[in-house]
Amino acid sequence: GLGEGLKANTTLTTVHLENNQIGNAGAGGLGLGLKANSALTTLHLGNNEISDAGAVGLGEGLKANTTLTTVHLENNQIGNAGAGGLGLGLKANSALTTLHLENNEIGDLGAVGLGEGLAANAALTTLHL
Repeated sequence: GLGEGLKANTTLTTVHLENNQIGNAGAGGLGLGLKANSALTTLHLGNNEISDAGAVGLGEGLKANTTLTTVHLENNQIGNAGAGGLGLGLKANSALTTLHLENNEIGDLGAVGLGEGLAANAALTTLHL
């Protein structure tokens, strides 16, 4: 899949996948690809039926990725657990500067998880909730 392609790609900097049906499996695969990718800077995944499991997978990818600066995850179904997974990714990530999470299902517990990630992150400058 696309995640496998990202592992080896060294030239692709922007991917627009908004308004598809990527879902949790696709998002998890992209998370695996992000772990090894050294070129991608912008990833658009808005409106893709991604919920907690997919967001956790993307968070895992963020832990190891050093080039991604902007991620769009607006208009999905990410809840508290997914936000927590992204928060864990933010703790280890030093490249991401902009994260779009508006129009998801993130509640108080998810905000706490994101906050914990932000407390350890010195790179993120823009967060859209």
